[in-house]
Amino acid sequence: MRLPDLDRERSEKSISFSDFLKSYNENLPTEFPRASLALLREFKKANATLFKNGDLWSLDQHRKKVMDWLLARAHATHAA
Repeated sequence: MRLPDLDRERSEKSISFSDFLKSYNENLPTEFPRASLALLREFKKANATLFKNGDLWSLDQHRKKVMDWLLARAHATHAA
């Protein structure tokens, strides 16, 4: 009998905006930009199609996309 994959379950679970913010920034390598409430609101507005379930987020669906978006945003800011 296989045990449940708790990490996968945690990653795929739909969570609130504030829980996503906390989970996203938790254990993030120092070279990656941190998320804030304002930045996540901006991300959500720019990527509305990722939020078919309203205000629910998941680490599985959103974390990598937020990370890439924040890095691209940081690079664009430094290049300007």
